[in-house]
Parts: sequence; C-alpha cells; structure tokens
Amino acid sequence: MSDITSEVLLRAYAYGVFPMAEGRASEELFWIDPELRGVLPLDEFHLPRRLKKTVRHAPFEVRVDTAFAQVMEACAATRDGRDGTWINDQILSLYTELHEKGFAHSVECWQGKELVGGLYGVSLGAAFFGESMFSLRRDASKVALVYLVARLKHGGFRLLDTQFVTSHLAQFGVIEIPRSDYKILLNTAVARQADFYSLPLDASPEGVLQSISQTS
Repeated sequence: MSDITSEVLLRAYAYGVFPMAEGRASEELFWIDPELRGVLPLDEFHLPRRLKKTVRHAPFEVRVDTAFAQVMEACAATRDGRDGTWINDQILSLYTELHEKGFAHSVECWQGKELVGGLYGVSLGAAFFGESMFSLRRDASKVALVYLVARLKHGGFRLLDTQFVTSHLAQFGVIEIPRSDYKILLNTAVARQADFYSLPLDASPEGVLQSISQTS
C-alpha cells in the first residue's frame, strides 16, 4: 500500500479500518478490521483512586499538540519489555501529515524539557481513534489518557476507539464489542461535530477531573 495518502487514510477510519506495519523496518502496510473492537465508553471511564491522586499532585506538565512527531517516534522506539513496533516510516509520515491538517493530535507529559510520556490518535467528527502511547516515567501514559478523556468529554466526542483491549486499558473500562456494533457507533460519531480544543490547553488538574466526572 505504498500509494496510500492521508485522504485515503481518513476515509479508511470513517469506514472502520486502520493500517499497521509488520515492524519498524517494514516497507509495507496492511489494513486491520478487527472482528472484535476495543472501545472506551467515555461516560464509563474508570479512574483508579491512586491515579486520581497522581493527577491532583501534577507530577507532569501536560501539553497538547506541541511535539506530535516526537510522541510518535517515542511510541515507535524499542524499549525493555517491548520487542518491536508496528509504526514504520510511512505511518510516521502519514500521521504527521494528518496532524498538520488538524486530524491527528498528541497529549504529552513533560518534566522540564524532557518528554516522558504521551499518546497520539486521529480525530474525525466526534470520534477519536487512539493509536499508541508510551511512558518513560511511572504513570505518564496513564495521566495522558486521563487528560485525553477529559478533553474528549468536554469537547462532545461520542467514541473513543482503542482498537484492541489490553490488560493496561481494561483497568480504565475498555470493552470489546462486535464489529457490527462498532460500525453503528462509528457511523453516528463521525457524522457529528466535536471540538478537541474545547477544554482549555492550560486546564488545571481539578478542571480535568471535573470534566471526567461529568456525564453527557
């Protein structure tokens, strides 16, 4: 799929499929359309008590869209306990282009000048498709997820697609649903409008926690 473009990529997301590579050095992409899809119901997001305390203590400066490519590179990096990645050079290029066009975003955790955790994903209508996350400090990626959920809820999003369910994500309330049910949720969400920047970029930890506690 060397001829894939950012426009084709957006249409694929609207249809319910996404690309992956076999590995970091692979030059080929293939489409994924899982029979069972991971989603995080935003109104049922579970925030563990200890993580709530961590958010309140604000160990990180949380930023949005200030280092998108750097977040992707960190997600693609090989680290202890992680053998490889599905993020190759073509994916890096395509999603960076989506970011430049306003369709992909990053949530970043910083300590001083060091990027220590974060996540990125694609935004389309009122759907957000989480792609990958990384953490170099305890709870950094978890804090980024909390801030993402707050931003999505505040901005009127209807779907947070996690692609798959992992033990890491299950603790937050991620569930698996059949492909047919997912397509119904997807079609409804992409047809609506949402605002990723509705929550102030300098939202306080308490403001973030308040946004999470609100129901749609």
